[in-house]
Amino acid sequence: MTEVATARRSRITPEREAELYEAVLDLLREVGYDALTMDAVAARTKSSKATLYRQWGGKAELVAKAVRYQKPSAAFDEIDTGSLRGDLHALTMRSDDCEMEQNAGLMRALAMAVHGNPDLLKAFKEHLIEPEMAQFRQVLQRAVDRGEIRADNPAIEFLMHMMIGGFAARTLIDEQPPTQTFVLSYIDAVVLPALGAPVTC
Repeated sequence: MTEVATARRSRITPEREAELYEAVLDLLREVGYDALTMDAVAARTKSSKATLYRQWGGKAELVAKAVRYQKPSAAFDEIDTGSLRGDLHALTMRSDDCEMEQNAGLMRALAMAVHGNPDLLKAFKEHLIEPEMAQFRQVLQRAVDRGEIRADNPAIEFLMHMMIGGFAARTLIDEQPPTQTFVLSYIDAVVLPALGAPVTC
């Protein structure tokens, strides 16, 4: 049965999968999570609801994987500049200002929904939060190994909080979308000093 299920889930080509994810992201920006329906996704992509449920199980997993899809494709372990500052700057530069603005819009669309929907929260933790936390830990461990930061610095546990917080606060406080310039300045002024890391390479 497992082999049959796997075969059924693998019928969608990567190109078709990307098309579906793009449609989901467009709908999220247009109507938000609560108003997004599998019917709407099926209509937008000329798919059957049965195919969508067979491939993703439900709306929560489909949305989480779509959001994960739109993140820059380069893996964290492909970036190793020799310094923590260089790594964090390189990770930031993977998204241009337009992509950052779109990401900020998605965050606003999903912020309340994530905490009001256990299925969505579970899917986000599995497909987004936990993988990114693991990747950031790799970046930090390299910095520890190089002697840039101390392994016992309590701020290490809050790197993701700092990065997400600065990204979200840009719109909330300044009423402007996050940009590369803003995020890079934030890393140098807030994140690196908190970690005790050099601000200059």
